[in-house]
Amino acid sequence: MLKLPISLKEEEFALLLKNTLKAHHKIAFLLGFGAGLRVSEVVNLRAQDIDFKGKKILIRQGKGLKDRVVPLPKGFKIRMIDYLPKCSQRSLQRAFKSSLKRSGIEREGLKFHSLRHSFATHLLEKGMPINQLQLLMGHSNIKVTSIYLKANPLEAIKSYEKYF
Repeated sequence: MLKLPISLKEEEFALLLKNTLKAHHKIAFLLGFGAGLRVSEVVNLRAQDIDFKGKKILIRQGKGLKDRVVPLPKGFKIRMIDYLPKCSQRSLQRAFKSSLKRSGIEREGLKFHSLRHSFATHLLEKGMPINQLQLLMGHSNIKVTSIYLKANPLEAIKSYEKYF
């Protein structure tokens, strides 16, 4: 059976950030939620990969050793470069769990990767075409990206209401 991705609502993400103690953890979470980065991509990110004028980030050798370009999260400032995480994937995952607990967000299955799921889910909800999302996510196969349609079938429900 196919497991659907678990994501955070925007209000939950704001609450998570409010309850995150360290600046470098907040920056890591912002990169996951606002740019769709994997935890491994966050810890490997370098300042020179961030293009403020172009409002984009170059992800070098992400999953499958592929490069891709993602948007710079809204609200990401130059001063935040000083807080790029210099920690392990495991410590970021622990920090995420701790921030969830302090926030009172207690849903089964939430983990750092849920931030990436949130990025994809929110973009589809706001009308981004799935082929564009596929590029941002770095998926080779559109079938992988289409899981986000199943996780939140808002357009299908709207179509149902229009036609039924």
